[in-house]
Amino acid sequence: MKPFLFFMLILTLPHANDLLERVDRNLQPVSSESYKKLVNIEPDGSKKEFLLYQVKKGKDKMVSLFLEPESEKGRATLRLGDNMWLYIPNVGKPIRIASMQSVVGGVFNNSDIMRLDFSAEYKVIEQKENSTQYILNLKAKNDTVAYDKLIMTVDKKTLTPKKVACYSSTQMLIKTLHYKDIKKFAPGIVRPAIVETVSPFYKGYKSIMVYGKITPKHFANEVFTLENISKVGTLRR
Repeated sequence: MKPFLFFMLILTLPHANDLLERVDRNLQPVSSESYKKLVNIEPDGSKKEFLLYQVKKGKDKMVSLFLEPESEKGRATLRLGDNMWLYIPNVGKPIRIASMQSVVGGVFNNSDIMRLDFSAEYKVIEQKENSTQYILNLKAKNDTVAYDKLIMTVDKKTLTPKKVACYSSTQMLIKTLHYKDIKKFAPGIVRPAIVETVSPFYKGYKSIMVYGKITPKHFANEVFTLENISKVGTLRR
């Protein structure tokens, strides 16, 4: 009987890339709007905070609007796959920005702030597990992705990340993301509300992302265009 039970366990174990897709869906619906706060903390304890409204559709579209502070209000960012732009009111047309740069400073870069599905950018090349968690070794699908390799620790109970270590192509640790405070945001959306990051390149600095609201919602493709990047605020209800 024991060999038979073990055999069934192997058969029902999720395929690694399917597991990554499930992690993505637990973090955020395919199409949704969300509000989140970014907090940059400096070594002396001083803080700078930003409030963002974000809209996501599918695996490759996201647009963000800065609501606070007043000095950033009205700025917007657009991400289409690997391409990103920043719109600044009264400063002409949107400008291209890079994934490893940061429109807010701090440890989070633009790729972190405008995070698409992990499965859109990475494939699982190795999966390990113990009684409480999966360890997924992820490799970037192309060289335009911000990080060449991720090592993701996934909680088995919630199928959400606990930690993501981000590496360069030379195997250098760039930063580590810690996912905390599991909350229910909407039916079917139970995920960490807080993401904290530290980096060996930013000694004494820390950045925190706090999700306040995530709501499933459908949007037209026209929302995610350079022509409409200045109109993101009209989507809020």
